[in-house]
Amino acid sequence: MTVSVGFAMAVTIAVYVSGGVSDAFMEYSNGTLEVTGPNATAHIFATYPAPYLSLINGFADQVISTAVLLLAIFAIFDTRNNSVPKGLEPIAVGLLIIVLTCSLGMNSGCAMNPARDLGPRLFTAIAGWGMEVFTAGNNWWWVPIVAPMLGGILGAMIYIVFIEIHHSDTQPGEENDMYDKYELTNLE
Repeated sequence: MTVSVGFAMAVTIAVYVSGGVSDAFMEYSNGTLEVTGPNATAHIFATYPAPYLSLINGFADQVISTAVLLLAIFAIFDTRNNSVPKGLEPIAVGLLIIVLTCSLGMNSGCAMNPARDLGPRLFTAIAGWGMEVFTAGNNWWWVPIVAPMLGGILGAMIYIVFIEIHHSDTQPGEENDMYDKYELTNLE
């Protein structure tokens, strides 16, 4: 009951706060939903390349940002490494994402996750921006889907090859829980 009341109050406050600005998208672009140009609003939802960014450079940008993200996440959560103090991992990951977004986000929005781009892009195509969301930026739509997957694999492989395989074996009497750590059915 209290959750329902709290949620209802939050929605009511949100309606009052945003009621006067709900048509801001339409006013900004004079009633036309644009994907590119000075009054473009589609980039609010999905990622699009900056005018100076080529397709190859954007692809490399996405691969590098995701590789760095995964490499750092592996380092943060690796207990056999000099890892972050227990309980501070989410803060470290959040700061990592802020740093990556601030340093690489101006190029193309720094997707780093296919879900960050594909869902919003489908929404904008259906919500009125049309099929131009898939052709804008020299058919950019596939880059935030493919490049982060390759970057994730690259970042994980770099960490495994250069750091994880060089960890010393467990000490006598210690339990080797590596298989338990990576087992999908172990939900501790």
